[in-house]
Amino acid sequence: MNEPLVRALLEEQHPDLASRDLRPVEGGWDNQMWRLGEDLAVRMPRSQRAPDLLRMEYRWLPALAPRLSLPIPVPVRLGTPSPHFPHTWLITTWITGDPADRSPVTRDPHTLADFLTELHRPAPADAPANPQRGMHPRDLIGDFEQFEQYARSTADPDQIPRILKVWQAAVDAPQWHGPPVWLHADLHPANVVTTNGALTGVVDFGELCSGDPATDLCAAWVLLPNATEFFARYPTDEATIQRSRGWALIRSLGLIEIGRAGEQGLPGGKPTWKPAGEKALSRVLASFP
Repeated sequence: MNEPLVRALLEEQHPDLASRDLRPVEGGWDNQMWRLGEDLAVRMPRSQRAPDLLRMEYRWLPALAPRLSLPIPVPVRLGTPSPHFPHTWLITTWITGDPADRSPVTRDPHTLADFLTELHRPAPADAPANPQRGMHPRDLIGDFEQFEQYARSTADPDQIPRILKVWQAAVDAPQWHGPPVWLHADLHPANVVTTNGALTGVVDFGELCSGDPATDLCAAWVLLPNATEFFARYPTDEATIQRSRGWALIRSLGLIEIGRAGEQGLPGGKPTWKPAGEKALSRVLASFP
């Protein structure tokens, strides 16, 4: 992916935007992002699933954005396959801030609680499905021994007994019996932005789906220094909190794993994710009674 290609696509399909300044943005998983002028971004797919995710965001995010108190990247133009580039691509609004894996959230936990309260409303029957989000954590990793092996390969040995106690409580927690609600479903430090320590935006809705709110509530530990203040603002039942701790373990261990890959220079690795994952893991373990 290079600037001449992105510029050619803009000139071909959105010529009114083609003269804007174009700068590559570090990061991204399924998509490479380019800043377009001061207020827009171009998202170019680089994984097999990315074009479908971009089309999904184009359909749903404009309707969700008006009810949310934090800015999110709202799609404004859809790029279509062409001889220059055979995939769907997207132009969205630009969200100003620093990724939280580099500039963590340090204050105002109520901001995230309010955002998720606004987002977590019953979703329509045709909301996007996601086979790896929105369910009970035991349904994602159904075999306890499989989770234990993963934890032992990722976490420090002295943390394992506590991790397994938290996971057992999550596995034993009752299912969500409410209606499926809208979920961001991928709330981790690289998918939110901050300004002076405050959460000021949420990005990358590629995992958007519906289901159990516990999938998102794990962000109380993954993103915030104080989950207690979050749950004082977002009241929920104890079973949901237990399930969300299970999701927080999955998310924390995943951040550590990807961070270590980055330290080793492996493809897809993100070195800044390791310290974020280690802090998140310590917080969720400390929160368990």
